[in-house]
Amino acid sequence: AVESVMMTTPGASVHAFAQANRKYGPDNEAALIWPRMDSKVQLLTPNTTVIYVFMWMDLKDGPMVMEVPPNVLGIVDDHWFKYVADVGMGGPDKGKGGKYVFLPPDYKGDAPDGYFLAKSATYGNWIVLRGFLENGDPAPGVKSFKDNFKLYPLGHTARASKVKYYDMSMKYLNTIHASDETFFDHINDIVQYEPNAAQNPEILGLLSSIGIEKGKPFKPDARMKKILKDAAKVGSAASRVVLYRSRDTEAPIWPNSGWEAPWMGNSSTFEKDGVSLIDARTRFHMYATGITPAMVTPKVGSGTQYIAGMRDSKGNPLDGSKIYKVHLPPNVPAKQFWAFTVYNVQTRSMLQTDQRFPEITSAEKSVKQNKDGSYDVYFGPKAPEGIESNWIQTVPGMGWHMLFRLYGPEQAWFDKTWRPSEVELVE
Repeated sequence: AVESVMMTTPGASVHAFAQANRKYGPDNEAALIWPRMDSKVQLLTPNTTVIYVFMWMDLKDGPMVMEVPPNVLGIVDDHWFKYVADVGMGGPDKGKGGKYVFLPPDYKGDAPDGYFLAKSATYGNWIVLRGFLENGDPAPGVKSFKDNFKLYPLGHTARASKVKYYDMSMKYLNTIHASDETFFDHINDIVQYEPNAAQNPEILGLLSSIGIEKGKPFKPDARMKKILKDAAKVGSAASRVVLYRSRDTEAPIWPNSGWEAPWMGNSSTFEKDGVSLIDARTRFHMYATGITPAMVTPKVGSGTQYIAGMRDSKGNPLDGSKIYKVHLPPNVPAKQFWAFTVYNVQTRSMLQTDQRFPEITSAEKSVKQNKDGSYDVYFGPKAPEGIESNWIQTVPGMGWHMLFRLYGPEQAWFDKTWRPSEVELVE
């Protein structure tokens, strides 16, 4: 049962998005939009510098057409959190916008002409789209989504699109998978709804051994309920250990560093030389969302690179009651901008403090730069005097970690000729 938790966390994670979306409307219709993501939402490691749109697409009734606006980044992942397609800048339309057709797993007709095609192994699919602020203003990007994004059945026109937007600004919404015994109910939902061919037979065998099998009712008795309750806790705890105290030699970005790679193995399928990278997959899905090959094939000057600040320079966990500093040397290798975002260790979501956006970014004109072109960024419950603009608030008694992102990473980052300081405790 514990192994089942760790092997199917990706499915539970993406299923949580389906449940969250359905609180606002039907599949293929409800679009949750954040003009700027804030800390009210419970979501694994988002950032505040882009527009987010989430939808749940269902293909049970047949293929769906998606009309994608220009200048967006989008991913479609299936119900087991496996990659289906990139749309927008990372997709075949290359950011110009275009029409896509998504085919269900049982589709047997001819491939329709005039579209970018993608076939999913499952009926349920998560859509995540990101738009961009213009001079700090999300309004133009939000308008572009509302005017141009469409989703409707193949054989119909865009008029058939029923997409309705719900502004999620400062609204609580939980999109994080369960870590109690209801975890298994959610996995059973996926197994019953999706074809067995979408999942590894070994994993389906594990699930069958605890009573989760397609076409059969999942009715654990009192003994099994206790086992599942304990297994959910142990599986979650074990996954957290893999995340926060990884022994993988690929985890540290630099020797003996508290900066680590959230995504290890350089594979969007979590496979290497025919071997499944189980710990790498467990780590990623406890920490982040969105599977695409683009994340492991970075290009100089485009996309995003990010590293996780897990511990201070002495190897200690980051304490919300203490003050820390990170120094960024001159010539930060970011073509667009850089950003720090702070997260709660327990929820892996943005830390909820007096700051609506727990983030510091060089895109903000208020951020102070040192005379030599470097930056100093502080983290703590109170801002050091005179440097409030370069400070992110933390909470005493609460553990935290952070992501440092480079937007448009330049060659010095890939060469490792530039690096941030370790996270230093301010005495």
